[in-house]
Amino acid sequence: MLKRSLTLAGHKTSLALEAEFWDALEEMARDQNTTVPGLISNIDAARTTNNMSSAVRLAVLDHFRHPSRTKSPPLK
Repeated sequence: MLKRSLTLAGHKTSLALEAEFWDALEEMARDQNTTVPGLISNIDAARTTNNMSSAVRLAVLDHFRHPSRTKSPPLK
């Protein structure tokens, strides 16, 4: 598990995930033309579970199961 600190909605927090999930979040952020903290903020705002780590893992799973739904169009 890798623990990283970040700020969400103006509050400092930390998130512990396996290295593979951090790698997947970096790929997702590139696909969506955002940063990892920006992506996690979006996941946080949309989550329906109390557990942030679970919400992030589910978002990663959804992204890789349905890649066409979550990719941004290429920049011009």
